[in-house]
Amino acid sequence: MATVVAKTGIKREKGWLYYVDKKGDVSRARMARGGGKVPKGKPQKVEKCGIAREEGFLYFIDKKGNVAKVKMKRSGTRRRKTTARRKTAARGRTAARRSTAKRKTARRKPARRKTARRTARKKTARRSTAKRKTARRKPARRKTARRSTAKRKTTARRRARR
Repeated sequence: MATVVAKTGIKREKGWLYYVDKKGDVSRARMARGGGKVPKGKPQKVEKCGIAREEGFLYFIDKKGNVAKVKMKRSGTRRRKTTARRKTAARGRTAARRSTAKRKTARRKPARRKTARRTARKKTARRSTAKRKTARRKPARRKTARRSTAKRKTTARRRARR
């Protein structure tokens, strides 16, 4: 867990953020949502410690008011190494890239949000199509009736010729 770096015994006040600054000293700054109005001003030094920071460690003030450190699960050095490994491995696998490129599925376009205008347009479009359909139906019935009579006449003429 955490190891104590410096015993300071700081008593915290409400509305202040306590931290270890760049020089290794304990400082505090007003919190934006710490209760009450936020006065404009620079951070205040609470206690001089002069801690030399190590890379890959997180420094904080614990419940007792002492400065403590904890090893970070993900430090910056690890990330850089993994990206370098990935690049070198990717260079050697050109054939593998081609096969995965074929397997990829096409991305769908993101769905548009329905707005009042679009819904209004759809309603008017539905009305106009409904009107068109009713207008089309009437002549279509007449045409079919005419065709059937025309067919009857032609079949009757053929029979008469035979």
